[in-house]
Amino acid sequence: MHILITGAAGMIGRKLTDALVARGTIQGTPIDSLTLVDVVPPVMPDGMPGAAMAADLSDPKAAVALIENRPDVIFHLAAIVSGEAEADLHKGYSVNLHGTILLCDAITRQDGYRPRLVFTSSIAVFGAPLPDVIPDDQPTLPLTSYGTQKAMGELLISDLSRRGALDGISLRLPTICIRPGKPNAAASGFYSSILREPLVGQDAVLPVPDTTRHWFASPRAAVGFLIHAAEMDLAPMGQDRALSLPGVDATVADEIAALERVAGPDAAARIRREPDETVAKIVAGWPQAFDPARARDLGFVAEPDMDTIIRVHIEDELDGRIPGTDG
Repeated sequence: MHILITGAAGMIGRKLTDALVARGTIQGTPIDSLTLVDVVPPVMPDGMPGAAMAADLSDPKAAVALIENRPDVIFHLAAIVSGEAEADLHKGYSVNLHGTILLCDAITRQDGYRPRLVFTSSIAVFGAPLPDVIPDDQPTLPLTSYGTQKAMGELLISDLSRRGALDGISLRLPTICIRPGKPNAAASGFYSSILREPLVGQDAVLPVPDTTRHWFASPRAAVGFLIHAAEMDLAPMGQDRALSLPGVDATVADEIAALERVAGPDAAARIRREPDETVAKIVAGWPQAFDPARARDLGFVAEPDMDTIIRVHIEDELDGRIPGTDG
């Protein structure tokens, strides 16, 4: 089984790679080769055959070269994040939309080839006005360029799956929290930073009101979503190959309360409130909560609450303990 991962140097890409190597199989078949690609060279796991390379998927030649070896499963994670896509219109469309089009075009030009394609979309495909809890039949109406680019990718993958040109699924990932490492350019980055930094004794800035509500899942859950999507039977989805995924419905205040329960009041006290109208405006148009019945029925599972999300981060990134504490 040959697997291609675009965006493999990113946080989710690295965790997905590690999970696949650890399990050794996908769809019940041994993984015998990995191709990892990103704009910076990913790290190839020791002992795994394949290749790790730097490539820009907005270059038509890059997609053609990646598909020549006809990977069986493709995880298409490559994208620039929401804040950057909103700030740089042309870069956002070049990477997030045209990169996806070029990859799909390269697939469809291979005769007799129908790979499983797992595309990471986003809840940003929805925009206000929205109900308090978004059902599976909610129309997409993005209010950002990033959300628009992802919605276009969803339509493309559903259409090509309908035509039998590929076997695709688009996963509307919740906001991933807690993201390890350094902050990125995503408008949603503060949702992670107000938990991540205090857990290691650092201050964090909160740019939106405590009442701001959102939909979350951990990096561990995201990897589980991706692997499940690669292995499941997609026929029950019919022509609609895009799914809103399970997550945790929580306000910023809920995040802070969970942080205090798990790590104590000193951690919560490290959050500094500095309103940012630009970030608040972007976030205000995003979904707050979902009823992802289709995804649950299809076997997708996320954490039950924000306390669990914080504990997952402590287990996966902090060796199971909070620095400077006894727990």
